[in-house]
Amino acid sequence: MTRPALIGDIGGTNARFALVTPGAFAPHDILSLPCADYPGLVEAIRDYLERVGATGDAAPREACLAFACPTHGERIKMTNNPWSFTRAEVKDALGLELFKPINDFTAQALGVPHVADDELVEIQPGVTMPHAARLVIGPGTGLGVAGVFPGRHAWIPLPAEGGHVTFAPTDEREHNLLRHFRNRYGRISVERLLCGQGLLDLYLAHCSLKGANPRYATPADVTEAAGEDPIARDTLLRFLKILGDVSGDAALTLGARGGVYLCGGILPRLLDWLPRSRFREAFADKGRMHGYNADIPVKVVTAPWTGLLGAAEALHNEEVE
Repeated sequence: MTRPALIGDIGGTNARFALVTPGAFAPHDILSLPCADYPGLVEAIRDYLERVGATGDAAPREACLAFACPTHGERIKMTNNPWSFTRAEVKDALGLELFKPINDFTAQALGVPHVADDELVEIQPGVTMPHAARLVIGPGTGLGVAGVFPGRHAWIPLPAEGGHVTFAPTDEREHNLLRHFRNRYGRISVERLLCGQGLLDLYLAHCSLKGANPRYATPADVTEAAGEDPIARDTLLRFLKILGDVSGDAALTLGARGGVYLCGGILPRLLDWLPRSRFREAFADKGRMHGYNADIPVKVVTAPWTGLLGAAEALHNEEVE
C-alpha cells in the first residue's frame, strides 16, 4: 500500500491540511481547522488524520508543512498563535521519517509553477522568459515577497523579506500620507500600507487629510463601500497604485523576467478594480527601465490552495531544506 504524504499551510488562525500521493502535486482530503481548537500542532494533525481516515497502516510517514513564521531553526514558534514545537518533537510524536517545515510564502512561491492556467488572471500581458526568476508578491496579514527560479533539476525558492523595505512616495498625495504615518509610527515600510490593516489605515489617513469623519471600521467595509463612497474609492485605488510601485521595484531588483504573480487572499477580491487603477502605470513607471517592466507579464493567482501545492513541491525538492 502506498502511503500518502501530509502537507499543510498553517497561519495564525487556520491550519489547512491535505494529503498528496507521492510523486504528485494535487492535494486531496483538504480540511481547514481552527488553530484555537488545539493546544498544539501535533494535536491538530492527529485530529485531521482521524477525520480523513489516514491512521494506522495508512498514516503518512512524510510531511511538509508551511508556517506563517520563521522556520530555519530547530524550534519553531508561531507568530500569531501560541503553538511552539521542535522539529524532533513533531517527527517523533507522529512517527515521521521525513518532516520538512518551510515558510508559508516560500510555499506560495513554490506553488505558483503548479497553478493551472485557468486560475491565473492576466493583469499585464508580456513575454515570459523560460529560464528567469519569477516574483511572487501578495498583501494579506502582511506583505509577502519571494522569488522562484527554474533550476536545472528543481524549482529553487528565493525567500525574501521585501515587505519591510522603506515606503517611497512618488507624488504629493503620498508625501502627505508618509508624513501622516511617520508621525504615528516612525519609519514606514511598504508592508505598513500593503496589507489588510494597511488598507484600513490608508482609509483613516485619507479621512484625516480630507477632514472627514471615518465611516468604516474594517478593510472589508472599505472595499465594499468603494463603489459608492469617494474616500473609500480613493483609498482602494491608491492601495493598488502603491502595490504597482512596489511590485515594479521588486521585479527590477529580482530581474523577474519569468513573470510577476500576485498572491494572497485580498487581490482576487479586487479583480474588477485592478484594471481601473494605476497599478500597470505605476509598475512600469521606472524611468529608463520602463520598457523592461512593461514587457513583464503580471497575473493574479486565484487558486485557493497555492501554499499546499508549494508544500507538495517542497516535499522532495532537493533545493528545499
